[in-house]
Amino acid sequence: MNAPTLTLAGVAPALPEIYLTAAICLVLLVDVFAGAAARRVTPTLTLLVLAIGAALTLGYAQTGETVRLFSGMYVSDALAILLKLFGFLFVAVGLLYSRQYLEMRGILRGEYYVLALTALLGVFVVVSAGSLLTLYVGVELLALSLYAMVAFDRDSGIAAESAMKYFVLGAIASGALLYGMSLVYGLTGTLLLDEIAVALHGKPSLGLIMGLVFLVVGVSFKFGAVPFHMWVPDVYHGAPSAVTLFVGTAPKLASFALAYRLLSGGLGNVSESWMQMLAIVAALSLVIGNLVAIAQTNLKRMLAYSAIGNVGFILLGFVAGTEQGYEAALYYTLVYVIMALGSFGVILLASRAGFEADELAHYKGLSQRDPSLALMMMMLMFSTAGVPPFVGFWAKLQIFQALWATDHVALVMIAASVSVLGVFYYLRVIKLMYFDDPGDLPLAEPRPGVRLALGLNALAVLVLGLMPNALLSLCARVLS
Repeated sequence: MNAPTLTLAGVAPALPEIYLTAAICLVLLVDVFAGAAARRVTPTLTLLVLAIGAALTLGYAQTGETVRLFSGMYVSDALAILLKLFGFLFVAVGLLYSRQYLEMRGILRGEYYVLALTALLGVFVVVSAGSLLTLYVGVELLALSLYAMVAFDRDSGIAAESAMKYFVLGAIASGALLYGMSLVYGLTGTLLLDEIAVALHGKPSLGLIMGLVFLVVGVSFKFGAVPFHMWVPDVYHGAPSAVTLFVGTAPKLASFALAYRLLSGGLGNVSESWMQMLAIVAALSLVIGNLVAIAQTNLKRMLAYSAIGNVGFILLGFVAGTEQGYEAALYYTLVYVIMALGSFGVILLASRAGFEADELAHYKGLSQRDPSLALMMMMLMFSTAGVPPFVGFWAKLQIFQALWATDHVALVMIAASVSVLGVFYYLRVIKLMYFDDPGDLPLAEPRPGVRLALGLNALAVLVLGLMPNALLSLCARVLS
């Protein structure tokens, strides 16, 4: 029997990945041969590549079809297209924020942009994964790119130490994920997630429960959830702030896709088993993330523990296990990445040569030194704390509603309590900016282009909060 012939029209759904792979090679070649001009050419070319990629993806999105390619290993559906479009947007904004920061520290090199695009390709592979094999390839492609980015500043000892810790723990988590996948494959005889979902029914066996444990460990590590969070504060603190921004934003899309494709997709028929595990992980993340964040004096470490707490909210959407829960988790993921982009963007904008604006004390009197930057940070902190009318409030409310509808009253009480607790450390940043004396702290650089983008980023958390149905209905539509 002859194998089916792949035509150009037949592989059109995979155009984002094909295009991005070719673009990575192009950016690498241009950077090598541009010589001294590479510092100007490579960043601009990368942003152009991302814009064209988003346009191509959006053009195909008009079909709205669910397509499976490569013997079911690749899936293109509404969710994949949405996450890819947001992936292009988030990476472009992150690279725009990062350029001058990298220039001031003498680490603006083409490898950074190539690694960022390679990591985005890993995100795309996870997002469109239709089999355990594709999932693992995407996860590793993303992880290896992030390891290299964290160690990007070779003159920084703390960055190398963070990268080594991240690499060792990541290797252990990847091993756990792969072992869990091998157990599921051995029990079902297939790698395809759709076929696994059909094969698994009834009461899970002991071997399957063991496989689920290892899979939940791998997913929890990729999210940075407790007790697999040890890498998060060290990587956020030790990596250059531009890398911290990248690690804390776009990969969250891949983490959501990994959990959604693997747990709710392939393992949906045994959801009661992994929901119980995720409930414990989510509750621990909420409590420990918010409690430890209060004790931090470094803003990047505070945002790292804040990320752990926010991951707990995302996982609670999966614990609900309903369509409303998955929609709430997707909505929360997108909202969190938008807020994190802005928060780390403020850190990059407030930094300058010889001054890394990563300590809380560095934001004393910011409203007097730079009123517009302080206003942006205040809006972002209010939103991340979940204060209405900002979009962070609606993200938390959707999680609460999904949990309440499924009678997870105890989890609602825990989440509500830690949300109130978490308001403290977000308000502390605002208090420092508006009520403390600035002393001799330096002024922020003007950077009008980046400032405009950051202003739009901060404005987005307000506009999306005033009109929450726009993004909510979009999330509901792609998951329906």
